[in-house]
Amino acid sequence: MNHDEQERFDQLYAQHLQALKLQGKRGKTIDGYARAVRRIAGYFDRCPDNLSTEELKSYYSAMVESYSWSSIKVDLWGLVFFYRYVLGRSLEWIKIVKPPQVQSLPDIPTRQEVQRLINSVRRLRYRVFFLTVYSLGLRLGEGLDLEVGDMDGQLRRVHIRQAKGGKDRYVPLPELTLQNLRRFWATHRHRRLLFPNPSGSAATVRAASRPMDRSGVQAALKAARIECGIHKRLTVHSLRHAYATHLLELGVDLRAIQVLLGHSRPETTARYAHLTEVNRDQAKERIEELLGGFQLRWEES
Repeated sequence: MNHDEQERFDQLYAQHLQALKLQGKRGKTIDGYARAVRRIAGYFDRCPDNLSTEELKSYYSAMVESYSWSSIKVDLWGLVFFYRYVLGRSLEWIKIVKPPQVQSLPDIPTRQEVQRLINSVRRLRYRVFFLTVYSLGLRLGEGLDLEVGDMDGQLRRVHIRQAKGGKDRYVPLPELTLQNLRRFWATHRHRRLLFPNPSGSAATVRAASRPMDRSGVQAALKAARIECGIHKRLTVHSLRHAYATHLLELGVDLRAIQVLLGHSRPETTARYAHLTEVNRDQAKERIEELLGGFQLRWEES
């Protein structure tokens, strides 16, 4: 990119970042939309403010060969945002690229498989983390962001803060999860984080400013799945799917599960099964039943 192009790009990119903040976009969205503009500028080695339809088609054709459709959609919406709020123009993206409408269902581990999977994890911190994610129905990031002050042992609930869409919610805290979290916290005694970055000495861990690394968590689950001989396609998010599915099997109605998962639209929750007539007030009791007979292995491998 020559000097003039770089200067123009820098100005427009700064406007892009400002617009993302002014429109109230969250951190992950800002990162994804900003990356989209940087990536297309790098691809053409020039400021992406005057690209032709044919150039955009060639760019997304190259993306289709190298990226998943989920990544392409984030990239596309980042560019749409750039055109609308920075360039003041519309982008007729549907004439350029249209992601396929896919409605695939995730693989769901059984309750027995969940227990085998968690207890096959070698590191205690990951075992406790996976138990927490499963028994609270959390997303990976929600679990990592948990803080000591989010736990209410008296009311037996957990405050999930600034989740997807910037929404808070409360979820019931099972006794088994509470006791294991207390035992695990006693191993590091971090003043704020429940799952601090474990690198370094005990004093370093107690002073950690960040939680455990996402990639390490994901790798731990993958290794446990292989060791268990489970051939389903499972990720950390599969534990959240399992939580919803297993509660439904225990008689909790979909509306209660929608609230527990923090879904905005009932259609998102309805993918798990057909509506039942069990009252949502039974959710706490059923969550305790969900962990009935569960024994968490405590010894390090």
